[in-house]
Amino acid sequence: MKRIISLAFFSVIFTFAYAQNNIVDEVIWVVGDEAILRSDIERVRNEYGSSIKGNPYCVIPEQLAVQKLFLHQAELDSITVGDSEVSQYVEDDINRKVMMAGSKEKLEEYMRMPMVQIREELFEQFRNELLTRQVRATLTNDIKVTPAEVRRYYKDLPEDSIPYVPTQVEVQILVQHPKITRAEIERVKEQLRGWADRVTSGQTSFSALARMFSQDEGSARQGGEMDYYGKADLDPAFANVAFSLTDPRKVSKVVQSEYGFHIIQLIDKRGDKVKVRHILRRPEVESSDIDACLARLDSISADIKEEKFSFEIGAQEISDDKDTRYNHGIMVNTKMDTRERTTRFEMGELPGEIARVVANMEVGEISAPFTMVDRRGRKVCAIVKLKNRIPAHRASITEDFQILKGAVEAKKKEDYIKKWIQEKQKSTYIRINDGWGECDFIYPGWVKY
Repeated sequence: MKRIISLAFFSVIFTFAYAQNNIVDEVIWVVGDEAILRSDIERVRNEYGSSIKGNPYCVIPEQLAVQKLFLHQAELDSITVGDSEVSQYVEDDINRKVMMAGSKEKLEEYMRMPMVQIREELFEQFRNELLTRQVRATLTNDIKVTPAEVRRYYKDLPEDSIPYVPTQVEVQILVQHPKITRAEIERVKEQLRGWADRVTSGQTSFSALARMFSQDEGSARQGGEMDYYGKADLDPAFANVAFSLTDPRKVSKVVQSEYGFHIIQLIDKRGDKVKVRHILRRPEVESSDIDACLARLDSISADIKEEKFSFEIGAQEISDDKDTRYNHGIMVNTKMDTRERTTRFEMGELPGEIARVVANMEVGEISAPFTMVDRRGRKVCAIVKLKNRIPAHRASITEDFQILKGAVEAKKKEDYIKKWIQEKQKSTYIRINDGWGECDFIYPGWVKY
């Protein structure tokens, strides 16, 4: 829930337990009708302190204050983000943190809070970050650059200021799904049918079951509830059933999608969009089935190396990965901020399992079979081929035009955002507690004389 504090209470000081020791918390900044607490500063400092350049007690409050301006604009423009989208970011971040900590228990111990509270705090953080990103995108949506501007920018740029392009790779992948026994599929379907019967008979609510049992982590915490979606935005089999529902009191039959098996309950229909809640369950894969899948891929890899057929043909004819099989197995990198599609990945942009395999491969080499979790949450087996490695280099107008174009466009957008923030400072109520305003801020307009 967004923290709104009335002006009458901005001077209130209350007790708050930090992760390390108990100290008094306080409101240190006020931006518009929103407060920035000392605990907010400490939370960010504890998590990102080593990467913050400059005095964290100056840098962090200013960053949070800028975010408050964007969040206020989001409210004015009725800009929203879906809970399921936020939840996906939360789960990805938790998975990363768990991997670094070693286990969920160790993460809870390190952060000194239970997993439920970690999720709640991360949900608010990512919600605010996504709203901020949406506002920035809306404000700069019409800013474009011409090829002439890019050439002029590159021509006038000192050599040591030319963007540095990190090492990039192009990767082909061939995926096989482990076989799942008919008995295991029937077990999952029967489980879902049983839950549907319990909801229909009034023994329990769909939401309660979704929170406890759904394997769609993005929607489970919302009781299985999804955002409004059009038919084309959903898996075809899932969409056909979701759009056929008419009675919110009933539960659908079991439906199989790319993600697993579902039961669905209608919440609302609005024009050509539907809002539903669902429970997702994935059949469990036996270790023996994974071993058989890896052995199958090992045989496929041997045939490719013996030139019985090419990796490209193998990807097209054998791979179970719909995202790459019709593209000769070539993986495509869709940039989150620009939606630009490219076959080049920086190592950090690849899925972790693939990055670890590719790191020490030679161009043209085919990997040993390995397991990974695909973007649909399923455990799969794969082999990859390193198609190309582009060493780190200074960008050139001929080889890296899109990168230079992106740099010029980003600079124009950043210049616009800076002016927007400066104008917002003039018309926004800002109060900074004594001792917190003696900083060399990026935007000096916070301190009003």
